[in-house]
Amino acid sequence: MRDHGGNLDHAVATFGGRRDDWIDLSTGINRVPYPLPPLPRGAWTDLPTRDALDRLADAARQAYAAPAAILPVAGAQAAIQMIPRLSPPGLARVLAPTYNEHAAALRAAGWKVEEVGSAAALAGADLAVIVNPNNPDGRMVAPDHLLALAGQVKRLVVDESFADPYPELSVAPHADRQGLIVLRSFGKFYGLAGLRLGFILGDGSEIAALAEMAGPWPVSGAAIAVGCTALRDRPWAARTAARLSAEVLRLDALAEGAGWRCEGGTALFRLYETGDAIRAQALLARSRIWSRAFPYRAGWLRLGLPGSHGEWSALEDALAHGGA
Repeated sequence: MRDHGGNLDHAVATFGGRRDDWIDLSTGINRVPYPLPPLPRGAWTDLPTRDALDRLADAARQAYAAPAAILPVAGAQAAIQMIPRLSPPGLARVLAPTYNEHAAALRAAGWKVEEVGSAAALAGADLAVIVNPNNPDGRMVAPDHLLALAGQVKRLVVDESFADPYPELSVAPHADRQGLIVLRSFGKFYGLAGLRLGFILGDGSEIAALAEMAGPWPVSGAAIAVGCTALRDRPWAARTAARLSAEVLRLDALAEGAGWRCEGGTALFRLYETGDAIRAQALLARSRIWSRAFPYRAGWLRLGLPGSHGEWSALEDALAHGGA
């Protein structure tokens, strides 16, 4: 099932209220976003130039410590839909459970997809996918293991959409290696998912092929302007990573007090075993807090981090009045 967090329309239709009444903790998007800089008029009125796209790629290259070729795209999702078209369909293996769009996009492009439970089981595939750290359980695979695996498959795709708080986990510095493709999301860590910006990192020939698929204007002028400023603001990134790392401990303590057990997560979201996720989701929804349940695991509930004092207080009150 291609279900996702962020589906507030469903929350409103099911539990009532107005969209603005809700606190959306169903995604892993940072709710304290990067402060939008003033944008030049040309960001809205002019077609993006090659020079501007190159500046954005350079900013990403520095932020991710990546010597590889880089293609800006309209979010990591755009990359997920293009990569299956890089070569004729064959056998793809996806380390699961994980973000369901990888398997869905591969199947839609004609690939035979096997979902496997260990990184070692990916070996031998024509295309292998690892989300690292993983969504929804936060599983992490060490970079040296990933680089070893890259030699055992024809193409390894490492989705690092939630890796910003963990630079030591990233294989972006090795993305110029043939057969390795790294995906990065801008919107999650920077809290600007509506900007629709992400990056594909890889060797020059594969990035050139993907650039042909993406066309001459793969991202907007506004995305270029905001992305260049934000990616170069390393002090903000460091402060944000530190804040998130501290606040997940607060969230875990609240969940534990409600009788939930932490099953994992990242600095942007946590996964809890609740016993009955649909019931737990409904109890939070009474306080207009939306969460993410999973059709394949009855007890799992994922929560993002509140973004303000008021949101934290609302979550604390909801859990104190029967969130377990």
